[in-house]
Amino acid sequence: MKITLLCALVYAATAVPTSGTKFYPRYIQFPGGDGEMHRVDLEAEPDVEFLNEMQRNPANNQYLLFTRRNRRNSQTLRINDANSIRNSNFNAQHPTVVSVHGWLSNENTRNNPTIRDAFLNQGEYNVIIMDWRRLAMRDYVTAANGVPAIGRALGQFLNFLHQTTGAPFNTMHLVGFSLGAHVVGNAGRELRGQVARITGLDPAGPLWNVNRNRLSSSDGIYVEAIHTDGGYTIDGLGIGSPIADVDFFPNGGRSQPGCLTNLCNHNRAWELFAATVARNHLEGRQCSSMSQVNLNTCRGGRLNMGNAILNKRGSGIYRLTTGSRHPF
Repeated sequence: MKITLLCALVYAATAVPTSGTKFYPRYIQFPGGDGEMHRVDLEAEPDVEFLNEMQRNPANNQYLLFTRRNRRNSQTLRINDANSIRNSNFNAQHPTVVSVHGWLSNENTRNNPTIRDAFLNQGEYNVIIMDWRRLAMRDYVTAANGVPAIGRALGQFLNFLHQTTGAPFNTMHLVGFSLGAHVVGNAGRELRGQVARITGLDPAGPLWNVNRNRLSSSDGIYVEAIHTDGGYTIDGLGIGSPIADVDFFPNGGRSQPGCLTNLCNHNRAWELFAATVARNHLEGRQCSSMSQVNLNTCRGGRLNMGNAILNKRGSGIYRLTTGSRHPF
């Protein structure tokens, strides 16, 4: 990874904030998939040698397929191995959902099986869990620096899937949590914005607020972000400003009912999303500004947050109020 990229990332952590960006000190606490908070040095040197090795070998990532025919036992799909796809239960006639975890996580981290089951309970889907633990288990700065390459590798895998099976990009929905939100953004960018839908679940904030490689509205045909632990200070783990076609701010996007910790707020994004896949019941009101989001004075049009609709469309920022317990 070039030193210039590192400098840009460090700048994101140390610069004086402007409107819509958040200030972070050098040392923060950030959650892993183990449910614990970990001390992170945002000015640490990334492991450049490891990052270079990851870029040379996109096959480091695992792609684990679940369908209604194999709801609990995954089938491994491999890039450049057509037989691994042809011999699996992958069905190009069904929509494909890709779930991507965040830092210090893996295929079994709770967001993945929860999202998998939500879709498979609704209908016939190819649910692919991307396990990028080899990088995700490294220190936060190294993992963040490697996210663009991991995302590009996912995009290359989906292109291979498309070429092998004919599965169209406009039936693909990419869902990423925390750092995984930026992974799916980069995957969509690799595919020139052709995927039907991208959903970013509380996209990670540290090193990303002014990072050009973060999730953005051009990464897919429709890009949605759900912000649950944003804010404009070190108190939030996610990006607290609009970055997508549609940005939802449940309960204002800074803290969630029933949550006493940032970890709970952060995880609420995937909990809310999974609930909406099952019920499609959480409706936001459009806001004309972030001030309206913060003051809960939004009176614009209505749009349902989350859900599984592939051809969903919309634009703008929305606020909604949820309950403290499932299904919220």
